[in-house]
Amino acid sequence: MPADPEPPNAIASHPRLEALVARAGNRSQRTAPAIAIVFACDALALQAAARIAASAIARPLLVGPRGLIERAAAAAEVDAGEFEIVATDPGPAEAARRATQLARDGLVNALMKGSLHTDELMSAVLDRQHGLRSHTRISHAFVFDLPRYHKLIALADCVVNIAPDLATKRDILGNAVALLQRLGIDRPKVGIVAAVETVNPAIQATLDAQSLVQLAAANAWPGAIVEGPFGFDCAFSAQAARTKNISSQVAGDADLLLMPDLNAGNMLYKGFNYVGGGDCAGLVLGARVPIVLTSRADSLAARLASVALAVLAGGADR
Repeated sequence: MPADPEPPNAIASHPRLEALVARAGNRSQRTAPAIAIVFACDALALQAAARIAASAIARPLLVGPRGLIERAAAAAEVDAGEFEIVATDPGPAEAARRATQLARDGLVNALMKGSLHTDELMSAVLDRQHGLRSHTRISHAFVFDLPRYHKLIALADCVVNIAPDLATKRDILGNAVALLQRLGIDRPKVGIVAAVETVNPAIQATLDAQSLVQLAAANAWPGAIVEGPFGFDCAFSAQAARTKNISSQVAGDADLLLMPDLNAGNMLYKGFNYVGGGDCAGLVLGARVPIVLTSRADSLAARLASVALAVLAGGADR
């Protein structure tokens, strides 16, 4: 069997993500925000910690069993003595509980997934008594640097909400718009993506799009320009929209694409990376602190950019 081709993001340049990291570094010159790497017990987690520390965008705390952390550091050829270790009892659940408590107590400004499963971390985050819930639903957003797009573009939700209803989409959109505004995009342009550009009662995503546009017109998200439904082609390409006689402020200039469900969002996210040569930063939003969910397939550059996004999203202001 032939080897897998190298994903385009391994060789492409992503200057807009690099600029995010530079901005976060400038912001952190005053006081580097603390980020807890939860269950930092494999080489990838330690390599990320070393990269974060070297970039000076944040101060990593390694949360987990000390012995496992030290063995992972040796495997990564990283000096564990350079980091503050918050030692916990064995098991990822205890590391997740302790990191969540650190965030509740204001001792860390963000969380980053280490070598535990996403559901183990999110179970602690979502705990109703001791977790990090806020007034809005938890959601996720990626911010992409694509070689064939003229600026950063966000996708939501590709990770957390499987089949969001209208109320959930309202929170997903609000969380993502707030993130973009924290990045300095005062009037983010939002395209609500569906299979078609017309409202069709048989396609719930188009009905949701119509309702979200009406909410935006009623100032649900001040500053945001929200349009839809769009097929992906018209959201992404002004030429495609013109060909279909669609007049739009958003088409071809979107800052955010709101996806209809996790299936569509996750496939587009992976297509952006593996086919489109993109790379991205990603955050869980709607909790008391930003949360970086990593995948083993993520590049170190993407991990660093996600931490930078957490800093710019507000972690440094705590």
